[in-house]
Amino acid sequence: MLPKISEKSMRLVRWVLAIGWVVLIISLFYDPISPALTDPSNHLSPLRDPLLDLVNDPTQCANIQGVCLQLEPYGAGARIFWGMVVPAGIMIVFVLGHEIWRRICPLYFFSQIPRALNISPRLKIENNQWLIKNHFYLQFGLFFIGLNCRILFVNSARPVLGLFLILTILSAIMMVFLYGGRSWCHYVCPFGMVQTVFTGPRGLLGSEAHTAPPRSITQSMCRTIDAATDQEQSACIGCKSPCMDIDSEKAYWEHLSKPGRRLVQYGYLGLVIGYFVYYRLYAGNFFYYFSGAWTHEADQLGNLLKPGFFLLNTPIPIPKLIASPLTLAFFVVLSLFICTRVEKIYRGVLKKTQPWASPDQALHHIFSVITFLSFNIFFIYGGRPEINRLPIAVQFSFQGVVALVSALWLLKTWGRSPEQYTRESLVDKLRRQLNKLPLDLSSFLEGRPVEQLKPDEVYVLAKTLPGATQQNRAQIYKQVLQDAIQAGHISSANSLNLLQQLRQQLNISDSEHFQALSELADDRDTLPLIYPSQAAPHQIARTILRDDQANRDKTQLRTPKK
Repeated sequence: MLPKISEKSMRLVRWVLAIGWVVLIISLFYDPISPALTDPSNHLSPLRDPLLDLVNDPTQCANIQGVCLQLEPYGAGARIFWGMVVPAGIMIVFVLGHEIWRRICPLYFFSQIPRALNISPRLKIENNQWLIKNHFYLQFGLFFIGLNCRILFVNSARPVLGLFLILTILSAIMMVFLYGGRSWCHYVCPFGMVQTVFTGPRGLLGSEAHTAPPRSITQSMCRTIDAATDQEQSACIGCKSPCMDIDSEKAYWEHLSKPGRRLVQYGYLGLVIGYFVYYRLYAGNFFYYFSGAWTHEADQLGNLLKPGFFLLNTPIPIPKLIASPLTLAFFVVLSLFICTRVEKIYRGVLKKTQPWASPDQALHHIFSVITFLSFNIFFIYGGRPEINRLPIAVQFSFQGVVALVSALWLLKTWGRSPEQYTRESLVDKLRRQLNKLPLDLSSFLEGRPVEQLKPDEVYVLAKTLPGATQQNRAQIYKQVLQDAIQAGHISSANSLNLLQQLRQQLNISDSEHFQALSELADDRDTLPLIYPSQAAPHQIARTILRDDQANRDKTQLRTPKK
């Protein structure tokens, strides 16, 4: 339902949020209004800060290394951004899925200025193989730098935060100017890495793109409105394949073992823990963070060379400029070490208890637990300065909601597997082919239509259908194979494994498989692919045919003769 919201409505939402973003950035440079709203004497303001009345009380003030911060009414721009906007973005991605966030993200809105001006991309992203292969490392590195910038430079230095946001917007525009599409979101944006962690196969309320009808506009897929028909149409230029915006679960399974993916998942957990722990190591207390004073403390830049640790009531003479990245790096390495060891142990356990499970299943389970932990740890701390200002009942209710949605997400995600995804992807195509048979299928199904059958039932029906000849099954298999190629669900690297179960159910021999591929390889009149950057369907079929035959020959050579 959510991805079906009209593009016109989403454009309006993007405009409103983008204007709000601009106003927020302007307020970081000039804000004559909100200081009066944060004044503790202004009891009508939702932004009033009672902490400002406690600056001279050493038992209740926010302090750093035993010294009370001298606070006064302040501009609320940084507090709103760090305490409200960022946590809201995390919650939207986790619950509603990336498909909603990417359609309303203000940074995405600004990044698409070159497309709005009809400026064609200057370069082809497929020519930048380094970026395609290493974007997880790049995004993680930028995120690491960004967190350190928060601690050191931009948490409370509002003009510096304003320049930081402007630089980010210009970077997004430049990336799309060069490569088009959503190249910024996919390959560079640090928050894109966070979306990867918190989305998993899909958000709690995310849609199932792989079961949508052919040629559908799914999830957060780039789209535009045809001026002649006033209908939405795809604006995808194929800047990434598989694309998270078209089918997040397909991208999830194919990227699961990609270089840098473990760093993103395990390292993010370390960054979350390290970021919040550092406030305690630096100030000597947790109240400094929970008070939110770090969003408006004076002279943040003047503290860069002061002691960065305060342990056992003793300043440690390591400058904050060094202490912050040192702490975050330590927790990243620690998290990588522990999670990698746990993964290795769990792989062994799963192999013994579920020997039929694919190698990716263990990794998926570990990743899911990491996401669950990261989400809960983030909301134990992230956004707490604002939540702690609310009545205690509201605070507990919020934490209950966090625990509930994270538990539901884990329950929904835990049982997913690449095999289940593939079967669900193919079953809709199989249903369509069964419905084309000149048979009254309801007579075999006790009146139920094929659409109501579960995936396993559809496979069994295709195998045991009375009256269906081997020719019918071969034709069904060919059409399913063609649909799967066009939808990008199979490639030369995985076709034999993914379709093996379907061939067994339909009793399709290897020769019939190769015959179907040969016919598709010679057919130039098939529909275009969903991913425009890929080759034509008949070219893909030709590649699959060649690779499948080579794999068969290798298997035969390895098989000992009796």
